[in-house]
Amino acid sequence: MRNDLLKTVDRIFDEHCPKSVRESAEAGEWPECLWQALEEVSLDRAALPEGAGGPGLEFEDAMLALRRSAYHAAPVPLAETMLAGRLLAAAGIEVPGGSLTVAPAQTGDRLEFAHDAAGSNVSGAVHRVPWGNVCAHAMVAGEFEGKGMVGLVSTAGAVMGVEKNLAGEPRALLRFGRAPLLALAPLEAALSRLEAEGALYRSVQMAGALERSLEYSLQYASERIQFGRPIGKFQAIQHMLAVLAGQVAASGAAADAAVEASRLVPDAFAVAVAKSRAGEAAGKGAEIAHQVHGAMGYTREHNLHYSTRRLWSWRDEFGNESLWQSRIGRMIASRGADALWPLLTGT
Repeated sequence: MRNDLLKTVDRIFDEHCPKSVRESAEAGEWPECLWQALEEVSLDRAALPEGAGGPGLEFEDAMLALRRSAYHAAPVPLAETMLAGRLLAAAGIEVPGGSLTVAPAQTGDRLEFAHDAAGSNVSGAVHRVPWGNVCAHAMVAGEFEGKGMVGLVSTAGAVMGVEKNLAGEPRALLRFGRAPLLALAPLEAALSRLEAEGALYRSVQMAGALERSLEYSLQYASERIQFGRPIGKFQAIQHMLAVLAGQVAASGAAADAAVEASRLVPDAFAVAVAKSRAGEAAGKGAEIAHQVHGAMGYTREHNLHYSTRRLWSWRDEFGNESLWQSRIGRMIASRGADALWPLLTGT
């Protein structure tokens, strides 16, 4: 089943995500055919339980599909739609169709929920919301009367400005002024869960982009001829590729462990390890990949930049490695020295 899933995902991206689609998406054009193809096989709802309208995939399989989308540098909010849907379903809210985003996405941003005679509403400004200008609905998280809450709100009229990250993905400023909520329900520790789930999804995406960067580097090293032989035959290049492969393997293993530990709710320690390790690998891995490619890797003509620009962008979203490494330290210190080995081994 997993092999069939991978074949389906790869086929969709091979057919609907060529270089021209990625370029037009960076210019602001919505890749309608690509998103429609994903919806037709319910990949946008892959992280939902079957009872909430999901296709019946295990969480690990949903994250595998997400990882593969990052491998193909798909310019769509698949991670955000999966994330929003999973949190809405966890709160018992019906998940709408179409692409979704989440807010707040930045540490420090807060939204205020209120209730009056007209119903529940939300107020506040949230910055750099992923794909906030193209998604019709946003899942919003916050607190109301001391309880964690999640809600569903329309983004119509809320977009105040749009920036782009290094990968050319839109990041919008949304401002809500007592905007009516389509639904509102309690969810324990909603804000921290949003941050942890977001960090988990970005870790999975970085693992996929790193895999692609390694493949590009191996291919280029076998094709680029210097001094009469492929550069991959030189020991210095072989050493660089070995280090890159190690970074890819480590980030992938950390992401897989976090996914396995977070089937129902995110495991705080496993997610912290995955996001910090994947972020570190993103920096070192992208550097090595560009060193192997030389000047060619910095051109628009070569495909490497689609992966490395995403790595540089995603490592800072939902907390960079420094933030998560600090949290790892606090978690370990709070438990004491005797608990370190059981914590690391999960025993």
